[in-house]
Amino acid sequence: MTEGKSATGATEINAPGELKGAMLGFVNELRTFREEIENRLQTQEKRMTMLDRKTAFRGRAPLSTEAEIEVPHQKAFNAYLRSGADDGLRGLSIEEKGLTVAGDGGFLAAPQVADTVQSVLSASASLRKLANVVTVESATYEVLVDKGDTGAGWATETASAETAPGGIDRITIPLHELSAMPKASQRLLDDAAFDVEGWLAERIGEKFARAESAAFINGDGIDKPKGILFYPTAANGTEGDGQLGTVDSGAIGGFADTDPADALIDLVYALAAEYRANASFVMNSKTAAQVRKLKDSDGRYIWTDSLAAGQPALLLGYPVETSEDMPEVDSGETAIAFGDFRAGYTIVERPDLRVLRDPFSAKPHVLFYATKRVGGGVTDFKAIKLMKFV
Repeated sequence: MTEGKSATGATEINAPGELKGAMLGFVNELRTFREEIENRLQTQEKRMTMLDRKTAFRGRAPLSTEAEIEVPHQKAFNAYLRSGADDGLRGLSIEEKGLTVAGDGGFLAAPQVADTVQSVLSASASLRKLANVVTVESATYEVLVDKGDTGAGWATETASAETAPGGIDRITIPLHELSAMPKASQRLLDDAAFDVEGWLAERIGEKFARAESAAFINGDGIDKPKGILFYPTAANGTEGDGQLGTVDSGAIGGFADTDPADALIDLVYALAAEYRANASFVMNSKTAAQVRKLKDSDGRYIWTDSLAAGQPALLLGYPVETSEDMPEVDSGETAIAFGDFRAGYTIVERPDLRVLRDPFSAKPHVLFYATKRVGGGVTDFKAIKLMKFV
């Protein structure tokens, strides 16, 4: 016999074989328990991963994805655009709102809509492509600019060099309210298949782009950015503080009959060497048509078409940006700009886009009053030169 009763009545295992079997059973139960724990941990990890994705998804999901509708603000903003229901937006928690909060001027647009508008602006044919773009949260932006080279000199082991201090200018760029007011019929908004957010973002972007482009070139600085052509000018080499240098075209209202391309070469080399490396030409289409016909002294066109898709044409080896807001070639006009615009012109903007739904002012249509704060101005006058058609 391999079993016996103890004094307490419990069964005792005496044989080695039975002891081995009991140990195997214990190991199997332990393995099963461990597998259950691992399965639970994997399930929990999957749930946490999905939660993390949804949290990150709020800030950057594309407009057309189904998962975006699960984001509280995105769903509430869509309802506001279609029917004017704003309870969902006002009832969001701080965490759900992110950057989107209710205000007297409407609601801040969902990040997906704001990102689409920003993409349209960046792709537009305006100075935004070339300039320095800065995002701020304040109402103004200040830039410190060196008026001249900082003093420098050579020193010896026994004496130090005395240098003159460099001057510094403070340039302040105020932000102005840019607005657009696209409209749609309520019947169209009621159509569930209509992508109201995509439509709104495209319309706002297009209207903003046209207004920005005009202001960055010709704006007077009153309730709008100050454009490059609104600053005072002087002949190159004689300009003072706050003036842009100009180079004459060689003839009244056009290019010279003899060696017309020489004026463009003079314009290029009027710019200091440190700015030429990142310089570009800016002109409108009619001016570009005239410039394309110019040849050098050897009879070769000075304009070189792009050899690859998406690459700009080259004029004397420098890119050409076409902006229809530049003036046409005419007497007294500064129809061509050349410079390092990233160094010379700064665009300042706030990241928020505010939208107010107005179903009353244009019945039976619904107006969407969209606003964004943008500013702009020249921050380095030595970095931009203009051609004047005398």
